[in-house]
Amino acid sequence: MCPLSDNPFEWLEQAELDIETAEHTAKGIQRYYALFFCHLSVEKALKGLYFKRLGVCPPKTHNLPYLLEKIDEKPPEDIFKFIMKLSEVHIVTRYPEDIGRIQREFSSDFISFAIEKSKETIQWIKTRF
Repeated sequence: MCPLSDNPFEWLEQAELDIETAEHTAKGIQRYYALFFCHLSVEKALKGLYFKRLGVCPPKTHNLPYLLEKIDEKPPEDIFKFIMKLSEVHIVTRYPEDIGRIQREFSSDFISFAIEKSKETIQWIKTRF
């Protein structure tokens, strides 16, 4: 029995809420936390697809490429590259890093790009349902 929702569409709905949270967070002084919510939104969408396709509880992992592999999906190249980049950058919002470096490294432009690309990725995932 899965302790998580067994409704794949619930996962998608929460993915949409998480991307809204990313947009809101991007307006604040700790805007780089928006990347965490971008990753979370894509992760939930992929886990919803995992549940729909495989009929089992998705694994407890944050590894987006691993989830793609398990559901045997190959996104368009631009989305795949974004997923790889998102998998790299989300770590700095999850574990302690040099805050000054993070604030410099993740500009408002990059965060806006990540939010828009996350939305595009979620839309692509929806087409796979």
